[in-house]
Amino acid sequence: MARAASRMAAPEVWIGPAGGRIDGVERIAVLRGGGLGDLLFAFPALSSLAAAYPRARITLLGTPAHAALLGSRPGPVDEVAVLPRVRGVYLPEGEAEDPAGADEFVREMREKRFDLALQLHGGGRNSNPFLLRLGARVTAGLCTPDAARLDRVLPYEYYQHEWMRALEVAGLVGAPPVALEPRIHVTPREREEALRWAPPPGVSLVVVHPGATDPRRRWPAERFAEVAARLVDAGARVVVVGDSSDVLLGERIVRLARDAARAAAGEQLRSLAGRLTLSGLVGLLSAADAFLGNDSGPRHLAQAVGCPTVSVFWAGNVINAGPLGRAEHRIHVSWTTRCPACGRDCTSAADRCAHDVSFVAQVPPAPVYADLAQLIPL
Repeated sequence: MARAASRMAAPEVWIGPAGGRIDGVERIAVLRGGGLGDLLFAFPALSSLAAAYPRARITLLGTPAHAALLGSRPGPVDEVAVLPRVRGVYLPEGEAEDPAGADEFVREMREKRFDLALQLHGGGRNSNPFLLRLGARVTAGLCTPDAARLDRVLPYEYYQHEWMRALEVAGLVGAPPVALEPRIHVTPREREEALRWAPPPGVSLVVVHPGATDPRRRWPAERFAEVAARLVDAGARVVVVGDSSDVLLGERIVRLARDAARAAAGEQLRSLAGRLTLSGLVGLLSAADAFLGNDSGPRHLAQAVGCPTVSVFWAGNVINAGPLGRAEHRIHVSWTTRCPACGRDCTSAADRCAHDVSFVAQVPPAPVYADLAQLIPL
């Protein structure tokens, strides 16, 4: 009887050291700037915090893209406070810092009287001093040796999986994992929006995202085009997606794939790069049979909405951001350890050369297509 009872009780499983839960927590702030993928890396930890502190209101200190994605979407985050322009915290390329805006943001956040504030943004050189300005009762987060100390800290090491890193921080404040990977609720409106791009019944839909913030993570357009052409010849519909910076790339891939395909592509191949809202992208990914892309925000979003993925990764990025399972998420790894342009060691995150050449060009297209053919009906 005792053994049966112990089997019924689900034990808590921790990532890293287990910290004590904090009494009387009603307001939680979580700092996580960066791109779409950066937010999704933090999502399992946000879910852990919501489960450990069910009465607390969680405020994500994030970016406009985070606010656009979450909005009124069901999930662990109750509100998004868009960060001011502060170097090392949130500073879009080409924009200047805004000290007055930062001061106003801090005043507004201090009025919320956070009981707990977590830093999931990085090593803490810039983000820890910013977090400390909010005046939370208890702070926790990551810390390099030269960063300001929080109440509860973990040493920051670059090569650690981002989901695990954030979960380890959540564990410092007594929040064990409730999920290891992010899951995003797809709204009925988003599913309806995707219907305009859906193929006829019996035709598989593959979404391709060829972009990445870091050019070194980008698989060449010719490789994407070769796989897209084979998918079209097999009867699938292929839709290329991306933001405004990916429009020319999307058009090039479509042009190359049309030239390479044996069958007339017609409506089976098109680019929607620069044309979809974030909500539209969520809906399209939720309707897709598979996703093909680099290590990027849309790749992580595809996984979060339940879409199988086939991805091209540089080896170092697999450590930080690769999917944990392989049944529905296949990866193709480039083991490049030296810059193809200058030969410099590229495994050190703190010391990189200035070249933005692809580190993943060596990945061949044939096995990428083979994985897609296994995941979807063709």
